[in-house]
Amino acid sequence: MLWGAAGPAWARGPGHRGPGVAILAGICNSTLEHMNNLISSKPSTMKLKQTINPILLYFIHFIISLYTILTYIPFYFLSESRQEKSNQIKAKPVNSSPESAYRSVNSLDGLVSVLYPGCDTLDKVFMYAKNKFKDKRLLGTREVLNEEDEVQPNGKIFKKVILGHYNWLSYEDVFVRALNFGSGLHMLGQKPKTNIAIFCETRAEWMIAAQACFMYNFQLVTLYATLGGPAIVHGLNETEVTNIITSKELLQTKLKDIVSLVPRLRHIITVDGKPPTWSEFPKGVIVHTMAAVQALGAKGSLENKPHSKPLPSDIAVIMYTSGSTGIPKGVMISHSNIIAGITGMAKRIPRLGEEDVYIGYLPLAHVLELSAELVCLSHGCRIGYSSPQTLADQSSKIKKGSKGDTSMLKPTLMAAVPEIMDRIYKNVMNKVNEMSSFQRNLFILAYNYKMEQISKGRSTPLCDSFVFRKVRSLLGGNIRLLLCGGAPLSAATQRFMNICFCCPVGQGYGLTESTGAGTITEVWDYNTGRVGAPLVCCEIKLKNWEEGGYFNTDKPHPRGEILIGGQNVTMGYYKNEAKTKADFFEDENGQRWLCTGDIGEFDPDGCLKIIDRKKDLVKLQAGEYVSLGKVEAALKNLPLIDNICAYANSYHSYVIGFVVPNQKELTELARKKGLKGTWEELCNSCEMENEVLKVLSEAAISASLEKFEIPVKIRLSPEPWTPETGLVTDAFKLKRKELKTHYQADIERMYGRK
Repeated sequence: MLWGAAGPAWARGPGHRGPGVAILAGICNSTLEHMNNLISSKPSTMKLKQTINPILLYFIHFIISLYTILTYIPFYFLSESRQEKSNQIKAKPVNSSPESAYRSVNSLDGLVSVLYPGCDTLDKVFMYAKNKFKDKRLLGTREVLNEEDEVQPNGKIFKKVILGHYNWLSYEDVFVRALNFGSGLHMLGQKPKTNIAIFCETRAEWMIAAQACFMYNFQLVTLYATLGGPAIVHGLNETEVTNIITSKELLQTKLKDIVSLVPRLRHIITVDGKPPTWSEFPKGVIVHTMAAVQALGAKGSLENKPHSKPLPSDIAVIMYTSGSTGIPKGVMISHSNIIAGITGMAKRIPRLGEEDVYIGYLPLAHVLELSAELVCLSHGCRIGYSSPQTLADQSSKIKKGSKGDTSMLKPTLMAAVPEIMDRIYKNVMNKVNEMSSFQRNLFILAYNYKMEQISKGRSTPLCDSFVFRKVRSLLGGNIRLLLCGGAPLSAATQRFMNICFCCPVGQGYGLTESTGAGTITEVWDYNTGRVGAPLVCCEIKLKNWEEGGYFNTDKPHPRGEILIGGQNVTMGYYKNEAKTKADFFEDENGQRWLCTGDIGEFDPDGCLKIIDRKKDLVKLQAGEYVSLGKVEAALKNLPLIDNICAYANSYHSYVIGFVVPNQKELTELARKKGLKGTWEELCNSCEMENEVLKVLSEAAISASLEKFEIPVKIRLSPEPWTPETGLVTDAFKLKRKELKTHYQADIERMYGRK
């Protein structure tokens, strides 16, 4: 889904859940006593509770009311209310039929598919940007000043780094390097319209390699750096690549053990220098550095031989999905698909331009990061590279006392997945609980006051400057827009990010199969629980799903399976015609449509809500339907829960769950209940399971879950679920099939062995 990716682990140790945790562990390290009733999107139910003398509270409210009245008068005359904008119609059905597609009000007369006139392929888009922003800075990387090993109290050794300033490449620099690299690959035997793989961390060289492939019409096969060996082998062999671009670390840690299983491989190009001599290298495989290939290409470029140019319909990327439902599938994405997608996305980011700085740290192998960076590249923005381990001052690889990447770069734009935002939310609230009573109540009063003002479409400059400035500085202090997707973001977390980071959260929806494009919320729309109106590049309609009871004639809101149509809908799955036919179709006008499998409903203003997923719906033995995603969404924001997977099948009458508990919270609960033991012993304790189940049941009732939707039994997992474990995707979506296999013995125990 749009903006939906996550990278490698941010921190290590019990309770680790990958992206977000280093920020979180660094932001605060304490227990959480906060609201369990933050599911509703109504401001009144999302307020924090203060403990303050009623008389003093009355006086404070009087001062606040006076301040509000005085500031409202100039606000009324000098600015247009965000609330007024929020109430505007954002999308409309094309006709009066229930089956009609919804389009943005800005594209009712026709979908938009080209960013700049005449730029219908990615090489032309980059050429346009290079000519317009020639000497402007484009890609930035921090210099490593020093590396050292730091021994932890438990005896483990963590590598810490001290990083310098960002060194920048201009548009012209990137263009020349990409041109030479593409020429060098051509001289190594890479032919137009043939596949070349990139298996590398997010960094400037990744984007340079991608631009080289776009220029020379090489089909770029992208693979997550966190994929396991079998998935990597599958992708490389299915696409029959002979050349692969990687890094020294991934060559040593991942590729080394599988190269012999990829018989067609001939050239390995490392982006960061020559790796150590490797005696086990298969015969016939040659290792080159990126610099050497560029030097080779520079000599070839002097001959000025013309190279093959891509057509809009040519494949630009074969993007292997993270595989939440099985082995990764390669999605074929054309030049025109990507250009349509980034055109739609760019239109939802106001004032996008040369003043913006984007921080790139999510996997470029995911449609989120690739699309976001191409949007920035085409508009003159700077892209500063980071990693999950160096993002913030307190991230796991940053030496204490030195600056993380956000502090140095001070980005204005940032993408994140709900996983990251949920963890920031929980842990900032931890920090609030550590404050003195006066500080805590001041924060809560400011938080609740700002929530009220946001709900009325107003701003709060004093609160932003004096109360939330320190929280905002955690991400550099200049963030003007947070982009989020990949999974539903809870109303409480979205509102928290709005308040504490003083910026809109652009929540979006899309899939790899739609080039990441579908919907994004308008920046002035502070409503929660929605993913916005269709982008100008596509249209969306709802298809009846009788089994689930969703119909596009439902009142008061039409509901059904979400179908996305437009130029951004991709060509299908590589070498998988059956799956392509199942998920894609063309209408009578020749427009491609994608059947997403997600269930949505349209609000009267044309904004979409994601309310269910076909694959998450399970029929219990007694005939009731349970949405597993709904159960998880209701419970995952509990401070006691780091992750949860609900499970049910048609042979039994109740729901069970697998839970990764928060170590600090569970330990504290055990202490209160008089239970002792190691972390593993506590997680394996029946008494502890029952105690956690009580908390879950109370939260489920508060969230208005039906009795049959509430988990009856659970299994506590001492190990976190990370992409490395294979139990979640890189976007941290649950891999239900793998989780079921992993916990099969526990499933049999909880249901009674048969």
